[in-house]
Amino acid sequence: MDFYKDLYFQMVRASEQALRALDRQDFGTARSILISAQQEAAEARYLEQEEAEA
Repeated sequence: MDFYKDLYFQMVRASEQALRALDRQDFGTARSILISAQQEAAEARYLEQEEAEA
């Protein structure tokens, strides 16, 4: 449960950062922030799944 809670907070923080970038009309940065957060969350989930299977 804590694992998903951590991922949720990570995505919320990234969303807040992306919204600030959008407010500055820095669309490229906003996009990069969201993509990076999604990739990190997917990687973390993959690693967590591997640990659970081991």
